[in-house]
Amino acid sequence: MRISLESPAQPDVIQLIDDLDAYQKPLYPPECHYGIDIAALSAPNVLFAVARDGEGTAVGCGAIVMEPDFGELKRMYVRPENRGQGVAAKVLGFLEGEAAARGCVVFRLETGVSQPEALSFYARSGYKRRGPFGDYPDDPLSVFMQKDAARLKNA
Repeated sequence: MRISLESPAQPDVIQLIDDLDAYQKPLYPPECHYGIDIAALSAPNVLFAVARDGEGTAVGCGAIVMEPDFGELKRMYVRPENRGQGVAAKVLGFLEGEAAARGCVVFRLETGVSQPEALSFYARSGYKRRGPFGDYPDDPLSVFMQKDAARLKNA
């Protein structure tokens, strides 16, 4: 498997994002969806990573939006047939390393209460629950988490 920073505006990556939306959208009402689109993922302050298998097929992705005071993890997804192989952990570690190398000292994320696998994954990865941040409302269907970059050595 190879992980690298790539453009999200590629057909196979767009399909990953579409698959993520197809999974998440039935879980929450429309006003509780906080995903960002391909145009936002293509912004200069976004690190977008793609995991590809040995044949070059996109099997997972994720992004960190670099804000002035923190990096926000967005659009983490691994194809169902590639889960359980450590892809998500490798993508997350790659993104955290790239963001930390660019001066990011805090990582934050928003995920949903109806995604227990994601909540467990982030907790295992060193993220702790916190209150809303940025422009997020205090949504009872959202779970907000944070990890200090200093924890990268210990995670």
